[in-house]
Amino acid sequence: MTQDLPALIAAPVSVGVLYRADHYGVERSGAGDARRRADQFVRELAGVLSVPASERFAYDVLLVVTELLTNANRYAPGPCLMELDGGPSGVTVTVWDSSTAMPRAFPHDPTRVGGHGLEIVRRICAYVSAERVPVGKRIRALVPLPTGP
Repeated sequence: MTQDLPALIAAPVSVGVLYRADHYGVERSGAGDARRRADQFVRELAGVLSVPASERFAYDVLLVVTELLTNANRYAPGPCLMELDGGPSGVTVTVWDSSTAMPRAFPHDPTRVGGHGLEIVRRICAYVSAERVPVGKRIRALVPLPTGP
């Protein structure tokens, strides 16, 4: 089935306002580098959208980046890719890694040592998904842009 050109041109396209991607592997697994890049990304996005970058929003994005990359580095045998896609709804953090094992969310238990990463990400984000892809898995999380004062 083909569509006519005017209909294709008029169709809405979802494109972020700002996009960055970088890879991390055995030789370059530093969450610190990813956090610096994410912090710069949040400041750039605030400038592009002409909104103030609240400390809380920036902190939440950095925390999600840290948790997702830490899990990828801990459980995946190969390199991973992190994408940051920003727009009026917030920042989508996507981490691709080479492990096909899906992340597990444990029930809330403040006495448990470790295993809180996905729990934290789910509390912060408006949307979290994990899916297998041909080379491993992709985890995507949307940190919503704050609304109001």
